[in-house]
Formats: sequence, structure tokens, C-alpha cells
Amino acid sequence: MRQRLVRVTQSFDLPDMTALAHGVVTAPREDIQLAVMHAASTNHTYFFREPDVLKKFSDTILPERMSNSTVRIWSAACSTGDEAYSIAILAAEKFGQTVLNKLQILGTDISAPVVERAEHGIFPRNQFAHTDPALLQRYFTPTGIDQYLVNPIIRKTCTFRRMNLKATPYPFTHRFDIVFCRNILYYFNRSDQIATLEALYDATLPGGWLITSVTEVISDLGTRWQQADTGVYRRPE
Repeated sequence: MRQRLVRVTQSFDLPDMTALAHGVVTAPREDIQLAVMHAASTNHTYFFREPDVLKKFSDTILPERMSNSTVRIWSAACSTGDEAYSIAILAAEKFGQTVLNKLQILGTDISAPVVERAEHGIFPRNQFAHTDPALLQRYFTPTGIDQYLVNPIIRKTCTFRRMNLKATPYPFTHRFDIVFCRNILYYFNRSDQIATLEALYDATLPGGWLITSVTEVISDLGTRWQQADTGVYRRPE
């Protein structure tokens, strides 16, 4: 972390960490704050992460919502977009590519640079270590050296925006059928975890779903979510 912050001080020609803190807290500058948030963010991600949870999504959760004319899905803390694109691919595999016409997938992250990378849709080979080669061939186009571009039919299903999950309540006009919020809550303290989960609840339709990481247990936090399975929660009808 110190090395990351040193690079931030260098990029802004700041003499030391004290000057950096001044630009973040005492006399805040938005450009410095954003750079520090990006440096502090952990953006380790890859396609089709935690396949057991994704299987529950494609086999049970998504089919249950398919009677709706539009299915809105939110990938919160989406990093470079691997999760959002994985969701779209799983839907296309389950129901055929025409299903993408009724899906609206939003990916958000606090880091502007990773949101920009998600929008570009170009990924290095190492982010496909857990991807079926057939899916890589079907939904991606090789571009450059060991890089792949998401095909247009998947890209147009996904929209990406910068957003801070701690800035509640969330500014959505329409609520979501399914929310993915994985591998982020354990970076928050307990009060922020509860506030985030309650805000996610309010942003989800009655009967909608929350999918967390299998390593994140939220059942002891006293929120309104009802556990349906490991890493799967539901807002009651």
C-alpha cells in the first residue's frame, strides 16, 4: 500500500505523505482523492469467479426472474467488468443470445480507471484462467498480444459507471432484480457493512436477490435480507 501511495505522491509532484494527506483531508482536492481511492482499491478479479455461486445464478435465480419483461442486474464493485460480462455470457449460454435483449446489466466501481477499462472491454489472458476455452472463443476476439476483446453482443448488454457504495441512499430510479456484491464487504467495518446491505435491499425489487461471495457471511448482521443458500440472499415479496 505504501508503494502505491508513493506513486500517487510522485504523480502529483508532492514532497511526502504529509502533503498527500493534506490533499485528501485538510484541503481536499478531488483529483488527489480519486487517485488515492484507486490506489487503495483491490482490483484482483477474473472471469467466472466462484463458479458454484454463478451456477446458482444461472440455474435457479435468473430463470426465476425471466418472466419479467426486463431483468435488471447490478454488479456492484465490478472492478474491470469481469463479473458483469460473465453474467451476460452465462445468461446467453442458458437462454440463447436473444435473451440479452431483455437484460440490463449495470457495473459500478469506485475507481474511475477500472471503470474505463471495463468500458473498453479488453482483457489480458491471465483473467481467463478459469474460463472454458469454448466460451473464450465464442464471446471474445483476440486483439494484440495475449489480449481479448469482448464481442459486441455482450458489450452492449453492460453499462459501467463510477459509484461509491458507501454513498447511500443510491440514486436509482428503477430497482434491480438481482444484485451481485461480492468480495467487497469484508473491507468495510460492521456499521458500513450494515448500511451498505440495507441500501442494497432498498435498491432491490421485492422478491429480488442478493449474491455475495461464499466467504462473506452477512446473516449475523441483522439486516432485512433472508438467506436462501450459501452466498445467496433474498428480499421477501
